[in-house]
Amino acid sequence: MTLSSVLIANRGEIALRVIRACKELGIRSIIAHSEADRDSLPVRLADQSLCIGPAPAKLSYRHADALIAAAQGSGADAIHPGYGFLSENADFVALCETEGVGFVGPSAEVIRRMGDKIEAKKIARRAGVPTVPGSDGAIADHDEAFRVAEEVGFPLLIKAAAGGGGRGLRVVKAAETLAGDLAEIMAEAEVAFGDPSVYIERYLTDIRHIEIQVVSDGTTTLHLGERDCTVQRRNQKLVEEAPSPVIDHETREGLAKAAVALCEEVGYTNAGTVEFVFDNATGEYYFIEMNTRIQVEHPVSEMVTGIDLIKLQLNIAGGEKLRITQNDVRIRGHAIECRINAEDAERNFAPNPGTIQGFRAPGGFGVRLDTHIESGSSIPPFYDSMIGKLICWGQDREEAIERTLRALSEFTIEGVVTTAAFHREVLNTETFRSGKFNTGFIADYMEDRPHDHR
Repeated sequence: MTLSSVLIANRGEIALRVIRACKELGIRSIIAHSEADRDSLPVRLADQSLCIGPAPAKLSYRHADALIAAAQGSGADAIHPGYGFLSENADFVALCETEGVGFVGPSAEVIRRMGDKIEAKKIARRAGVPTVPGSDGAIADHDEAFRVAEEVGFPLLIKAAAGGGGRGLRVVKAAETLAGDLAEIMAEAEVAFGDPSVYIERYLTDIRHIEIQVVSDGTTTLHLGERDCTVQRRNQKLVEEAPSPVIDHETREGLAKAAVALCEEVGYTNAGTVEFVFDNATGEYYFIEMNTRIQVEHPVSEMVTGIDLIKLQLNIAGGEKLRITQNDVRIRGHAIECRINAEDAERNFAPNPGTIQGFRAPGGFGVRLDTHIESGSSIPPFYDSMIGKLICWGQDREEAIERTLRALSEFTIEGVVTTAAFHREVLNTETFRSGKFNTGFIADYMEDRPHDHR
């Protein structure tokens, strides 16, 4: 059944992105919004808008019953969750399934299995996908933790099984602190995720973060190449690019094959991302997790393939089969994405909510800006501070960097402090231009960086 109407259970640039895809496909777009977003651009551009609650996300964008009621009341065929909020909440998807509301994404069972990092690791191993050396399952007690630690060696990493987004991690450097660290991370996991389960892995230091974009109609699974998301601050991605500037053809093929095998093993449907760490020292790669939703950084894959991932999501959710084959997916040129946040890099990246008093978007060949802001837009303090994504394409990486720098210099936002200037700094460094860095790049840069760049 082709979708005729979709409820968008999200806000900001991703909500606008889905609205635009719906319009091009002839699908009625219905946006569920909080009181804080009543005057936002997505609300104005959607075919229909429904206020589902006050500003706090738990009373609106995370309010499962309110979203289901909005979908049923508006006659929506399905809910598109975007990213964040309830996009990877298996209980919410199960509720959609029970209530007869479609969901633009995989099934509740798949989300639950891949959201449990211990179960996901087992699935990966069954599919023949390499995983980071560590415990086979959840750590039962301190004795088992010390046994695994002896096998893996220090430093090691304790991970919350239900963690994500850089949360629920603890590096343990020596046996003397293992017992205390284990107790603390289990307590933190219980509070943050409602699940105290943890597992132990070897802590790899000189690594890159590589991910493969996949899409499946339930029968055919395709990959759209890799994205390199190594430029991170405190495990939060800042800059993403496609393709990776360092991996060779053999590694690229191996990563893609592994990602597809994992999807087929778990019975994955719709768009998703399989994440790996790549060891710079050995050239080996290991599966770490799967994101069962559209990613923030999906536009770089779109820019190098010319494939609209949101449209594919909607078509698959409507029961359509993929009209392209793997041979139709060609990687052309290079793309870079900068996440523009309303944050002050001079104050430890403190959020900077407020009102946009002046706005000028960059333009020109190969420049794309995904944003919901305009002059007069309010940046509320209740949600993530990202206000847009600047994505630039070039025939090669050097041209993509220069185009991104040019676009960043044109980008004007007045009224709130953003990270645009910080991105110019980062892209201008010799380290970034070389392409040879690891996930510690930004931390090292911040240590040596002069305090005030404004």
